[in-house]
Amino acid sequence: MTHAIARGWRKRLAAAVPFGLGQTKPRHFRDMARVAWDNRDNASYAWQVLSRGVCDGCALGVAGLHDWTIEGVHLCMTRLNLLRLNTMPALDPAVLTDVAALRGLSNDRLRALGRLPVPLLRERGDAGFRRVRWDEALARVAARIEAAGPARIAFFLTARALTNEVYYTAQKVARFLGTNNIDNAARLCHSPSTGAMQRALGVAASTCSYRDWWGSDLVIFFGSNPANDQPVAMKYLQEAKRQGTRVVLVNPLREPGMDRYWVPSSARSALFGTDIADWWFGVSHGGDVAFLTGVVKILVAEGWIDRAFVDDHTSGYAEVAAAAAAADWSDLERQAGLPRASMAEFAALMRDAKSAVLVWSMGITQHAFGGDAVQMIVNLGLLRGWVGRPRCGLMPIRGHSGLQGGAEMGAYATALPGGLPVSPETARALSADYGFAVPEAPGLTAPEMVEAAARGALDVLYCVGGNFLRTLPDPDYVADAMRAVPLRVHQDIILTDQMLLDPGEAVLLLPAKTRYEQDGGGTQTSTERRVMFSPELPRQLGEARAEWRILRDLAATVDPRRGDLLGCDSGAAIRAEIARVVPFYEGIQRLQAAGDSFQYGRPHLAVGGVFPTPDGRARLIPVPLPPRQRPDDAFFVSTRRGKQFNTLIYAEVDPLTGAARDAVLMHPDDAAALHLAAGDRVALVSAHGRFAARVQLAAIARRNLQVHWPEANVLLPRGAVDPLGGVPDYNAVVRVERP
Repeated sequence: MTHAIARGWRKRLAAAVPFGLGQTKPRHFRDMARVAWDNRDNASYAWQVLSRGVCDGCALGVAGLHDWTIEGVHLCMTRLNLLRLNTMPALDPAVLTDVAALRGLSNDRLRALGRLPVPLLRERGDAGFRRVRWDEALARVAARIEAAGPARIAFFLTARALTNEVYYTAQKVARFLGTNNIDNAARLCHSPSTGAMQRALGVAASTCSYRDWWGSDLVIFFGSNPANDQPVAMKYLQEAKRQGTRVVLVNPLREPGMDRYWVPSSARSALFGTDIADWWFGVSHGGDVAFLTGVVKILVAEGWIDRAFVDDHTSGYAEVAAAAAAADWSDLERQAGLPRASMAEFAALMRDAKSAVLVWSMGITQHAFGGDAVQMIVNLGLLRGWVGRPRCGLMPIRGHSGLQGGAEMGAYATALPGGLPVSPETARALSADYGFAVPEAPGLTAPEMVEAAARGALDVLYCVGGNFLRTLPDPDYVADAMRAVPLRVHQDIILTDQMLLDPGEAVLLLPAKTRYEQDGGGTQTSTERRVMFSPELPRQLGEARAEWRILRDLAATVDPRRGDLLGCDSGAAIRAEIARVVPFYEGIQRLQAAGDSFQYGRPHLAVGGVFPTPDGRARLIPVPLPPRQRPDDAFFVSTRRGKQFNTLIYAEVDPLTGAARDAVLMHPDDAAALHLAAGDRVALVSAHGRFAARVQLAAIARRNLQVHWPEANVLLPRGAVDPLGGVPDYNAVVRVERP
């Protein structure tokens, strides 16, 4: 059996139907019309955002209607669905005077109420929120921070739409207040990529650019679905396919959008679609380490590696080769869910390819062994010499616009600006620059913040966006933990259900400006390391303030005598400081007009096989097989995204899969063995919770299921995290029961 995707006469006939009529696919033009209608009350500002701003969706990096990769107009539905956040009017604060009436509303209904316009306070025992002045709000937070002490305060920042200026100022404020308890949403998705790449390569970013997809022999996607998460990437893949590139999927599900996609800005593709994937290897959930170990075992045994590159530019080959040789084939096949022949077929693709780009996302990272899975991809790339040259690279593709820059700015419990690890040496160096003492030990990660809150060890939790209640496993536990925090502060643009949880002592809502309204404009960093400037598009909604200004004003209120040490009093000043403190961001201080950008490290990192490590070599690191146990009558289940952006859900049915929010994707043979048919109601039961679902048949690996996140977070184990990156495990073992 080959894993090459065969498209028979039925597929070819369906491909001849204009606009994919009658097929399960996105209806781009209909949805664009809906977005235009939804934003009709502020159409002129919507046009400014689209034509002048840098996209606040995924991390591909579209500025205005164009980018730096391919000619033509780029406008995807991810960006358009987010547009209303930037154009909507203010909510009426009166609706918050009694939160009981709001608790039954979904987050999309809460979002539709409008933007937060003024500071609002709810104290223990109050039915709802009341309006307060900015000075009163900041004074209250400052007093609680002073009383709590550095160890009992924590800051969390989301990844959607926050700028580098906000991340940088936030980390400086936290350290000014004496704590490293600051983290961002990268912890919940790509932190294993950061940890593994930094350890092995000395860099924690993509080693190549999007253009390297074009003309590469292979582009291989591991646990990644850009058709849903980074739709503009499908236009890049369409061009890559035109130039002869072949696409390989290593994923439990044969993603329909990666099989065939309709690119709306390409006339032929919009009419008839574009075939994308050429091979699909349906690995079992969490079986990537075993699968790649088998591939490496074959590559080494057959001599199908770039030995000159390995000898001249890496260390650790002997250990990796020995570990692969010692691996037992039966163990590898059992964990991978694929036979040895499948690994041999994949290895042969590697042998025959002179170039390849390896791309991965949360299907790889969101495991308790995510760092090891990333390391195996890195090992594969290094063994084949696919780093530091054109049409080759290692690319952790980012799904949110702030992820890459957030950690590089130092808004991370385990890293300082520039991605430097928190240590006495690095902290002392930063202290000398800042003029105040920077803590020398790592702080609390996002999951650890919730654990600290649950045991009464946190007095102030300051959230800049985000929604722990929906992003973390075991939502009931998270809710109890957040209720236990004496003071919660939610700095945000919209209302979310975590804000409605009863206060320990008090809950404050602070209205923020969007990235487009931000004073002095702002920057973001894309997956390909491009730092892009988005100009200020003036709009004053209520009393909203720039995110970085709120944080700076808070720190100055806590300790006004040292306030002058904060700096960061304008967008330009923040960028100038970033350029000084983070050397590879040199050039950010010169960005000032729409579309201004630079790519740090230029198109390729590690050119010529020279890595930014102490000895200039990359590190091949052996990886053990993870402990993966599943009873014979149980299934592995993982979480997936539908038509949504993070926890912002935009449709009840995913247009790519046709799956409703309560669907469980199941192999037809597994369904037949359980005497189930499409649409049947079932219950998925784990050791941690129960989820009511309806069966949807899909091309997925046997004994594997997929369900939508965040609804299925009730199934997920609490406390299981990747030791390298700290990401929670978003997978579980379940039994399927009839309700």
